[in-house]
Amino acid sequence: MSPIPKDWTCDRLKDVSAINALSLPANTAADYEFDYLEISNVNNHGIVDPNAIERLRYEDAPSRARRRLAQNCTAISSVRPNLQAVAFIENAPDDLLCSTGFNVVRPAAHKLSPKFAYYALLSDGARQYFEATAKGVGYPAVDDKDFQSFNIPIPPLPEQQRIAAYLDASCAAIDAAVAAKRRQLETLDALCSSILLHALTIGLNKKVETRSTGATVLPQIPLGWRFGRLKSVASIRYGLGQPPAELESGVAMIRATDVDGGTIRTDKLLRVDPEELPPDRNPYLKAGEIIVVRSGAYTGDSAIVPPELEGTVAGYDMVVTVTRASSRFVAYCLLSRYVLEGQLLLLTLRAAQPHLNAEELGTVLLALPPTRKEQEAIADFLDTKLAEVQRIVTGIEPQIATLTAYRKSLIHECVTGQRRITEAEVRAIQERLDKVAVTPTTKPSHG
Repeated sequence: MSPIPKDWTCDRLKDVSAINALSLPANTAADYEFDYLEISNVNNHGIVDPNAIERLRYEDAPSRARRRLAQNCTAISSVRPNLQAVAFIENAPDDLLCSTGFNVVRPAAHKLSPKFAYYALLSDGARQYFEATAKGVGYPAVDDKDFQSFNIPIPPLPEQQRIAAYLDASCAAIDAAVAAKRRQLETLDALCSSILLHALTIGLNKKVETRSTGATVLPQIPLGWRFGRLKSVASIRYGLGQPPAELESGVAMIRATDVDGGTIRTDKLLRVDPEELPPDRNPYLKAGEIIVVRSGAYTGDSAIVPPELEGTVAGYDMVVTVTRASSRFVAYCLLSRYVLEGQLLLLTLRAAQPHLNAEELGTVLLALPPTRKEQEAIADFLDTKLAEVQRIVTGIEPQIATLTAYRKSLIHECVTGQRRITEAEVRAIQERLDKVAVTPTTKPSHG
């Protein structure tokens, strides 16, 4: 633990708190109902979504659903990898329970502020202690003795309350800023989707005559455009059928996990022995070919092979070789809403495990401008527009990371006394937060 100020003390958590003091009795009636807080409901910012908390009957509940949550207590997971699933329960109803995978901490009010205890348990110092003491192989867990022995810093009670109030306001401001930036990313994602759909189904001209396709997925397309299946402009083959032996100096292999919404990540590419590549599979990729994920959570995702990855091999997914159209235009089509959501998603929902085969992929309907030159012009336009949006995204993501890191460091500094909080600082941050809360989000009307 970090050094603490001389006027602070340090004590074992069990000496200043009641831990796991309340639980359901063994003779609980089978039809007793309660709200059940489980690990998936909690992350390092507290309860994710109160509406996701299930209402259960005792006889239908997991055997671990036994611990009662009281008002002003903290629930903290004792099992990795969720050791930072920490929630402050301010107003707990009588029937809110959690799994025995949580420890429930209820501070002694005359010694420890409940909210200060929450932030101390959320801090980096607590995380490092719990990670170091977790035992076990499959699901390492912090045992009761180690958990209760955690040394929690204890400032004078008025200072605890100041720190908690300051962190409440500061974290609320940081969380609001992060939420705003995440909304920006969502807006930019929707903008990309809209740009794609318009360019790929209307073209670059502002006014165009259209014709009916007779298809629900895309009822109208520009006059003169073709509306045909992917297999009419491309051939489709499978990647490797058997996993080759890994070889550090071998050829790079692209797997489903390397394909990410139009790009191929290269940071985790496996390398395999070229001697084990079956030539009849045509394993080596050419620039301009398109990899389409064949199964799993990312079924239907795709990416075009850039020139620098020519000569790599496809793993176990499908490879689309476009021969009678622009491969760049077709690659964009496979990422558009009318293909991904309107066709591929429907094809993959038929089985319990999402799956797509070459025959199904070949039936996908595409809207194609009449000439390759026009297709390339649209692809050029999309390259430019989407790169502009990506530059903005690339600027926002580090800002979110910086804010998140600052939130963590601020909590750590405050609960260890590296940063001392005054009443004036509490008032100042609360006033700033109040001003933000009442600031209009749109300009007032003058008419």
